[in-house]
Amino acid sequence: MNKSELVANMAEKAGLTKKDAEAALNSFMKSVEEALVQGDKVQLVGFGTFDVRERKARQGRNPRNPEQIIDIPASKAPVFKAGKALKDVVNVK
Repeated sequence: MNKSELVANMAEKAGLTKKDAEAALNSFMKSVEEALVQGDKVQLVGFGTFDVRERKARQGRNPRNPEQIIDIPASKAPVFKAGKALKDVVNVK
């Protein structure tokens, strides 16, 4: 499912226009993005948690030239951890 399909699905389920559903989705994504930039985590009980993890600096190998060792700088990576309720829905047997 891509963004336009998600917007259409949200509009149908919530009884909104596609324009309103897209505005809601964009504001949700922007709010999560701003919270992660500030170092906060976004926790949606039953759905999951958006968080930022620190990645340490490390050394790696150049895939085009395996003998060459390159330095990979430290970075931050956004992560999503699914909540128990979401896992249970996905793993219905």
